[in-house]
Amino acid sequence: MKKSESAGDSSASRRHILAIFNPAAGRNRRRRFDEIVNLVKKAGCAVTVRETAAPGHAETIAREAKGAGFDLVAAAGGDGTINEVVNGLAGTGLALGIVPLGTANVVADEIGLSKGAHEIARVLVSGPLRPIRVGRANGRRFVMMAGVGFDANVIGRVSPVLKKILGPLAYVWTAALQGFRDPFAHCAVTVDGEGYGSVSVVACNGRRYGGPFVAAPRANLADDSFQVVLMKGRGWFSVARYGLSLIFGKVGLWSDVEILPGRDVVVSGATGQAVQADGEIVAALPVRIEIDPEPVRLAFPL
Repeated sequence: MKKSESAGDSSASRRHILAIFNPAAGRNRRRRFDEIVNLVKKAGCAVTVRETAAPGHAETIAREAKGAGFDLVAAAGGDGTINEVVNGLAGTGLALGIVPLGTANVVADEIGLSKGAHEIARVLVSGPLRPIRVGRANGRRFVMMAGVGFDANVIGRVSPVLKKILGPLAYVWTAALQGFRDPFAHCAVTVDGEGYGSVSVVACNGRRYGGPFVAAPRANLADDSFQVVLMKGRGWFSVARYGLSLIFGKVGLWSDVEILPGRDVVVSGATGQAVQADGEIVAALPVRIEIDPEPVRLAFPL
């Protein structure tokens, strides 16, 4: 790492950037991505573009970037693409940049990254590289959150076609339907060795959930612990009130919701129940969710 690229320094220049792009993002997003790449090149940085060919390919590309002379790997897509890249970067020492192009861009919202092409390019070129902590769910890394229960069941059922048509509203529609048929199965949860019971569990590494909505006001990407949200209500009415309170950042005000700090979370319940991380199904119960000991250097807005 060059001296000028130390954490918190915004003076970095001429970075060699590997940009990993998912061509399934669509024509409009492709044009926006190309615009950002051109702006970065005009600023004097070298950019190598690699396109993904299948799910999981971004992780492979990021892993292969080690030792290839790159300073920063930019994930161009949604939170699922960022998740793949973060897993591929484990052990490489390379920094992470974000080009938000997805249906939901929760990580970008969390760090205050503008959606404007010029702002994104400036961050890739000279944004300060600050260390963040990431989590692991059964060994797989995640940036923002890992969840079990209702939210994971919604993510497992949302239609990719509906996502393209409705965008983030696809999750709202699927959640409304899932509220009538979800089993709301009980989970046994331990947080740093203390036992709890819940229906839905979300280990929040950052404040936001599902976009700009704040689920865990005290969470911070720089901290070495999660804010664990335990939601104990069952049925459609509970889904509705949790959803409405999430919009206003008030989920923790309900008496059947508990938010507590923790570094090590173990969830058990119905074997095979889905576990989501950063909006993708990544594992099944039982699951151990913990802080990864290796920080990630992330390019932040200036």
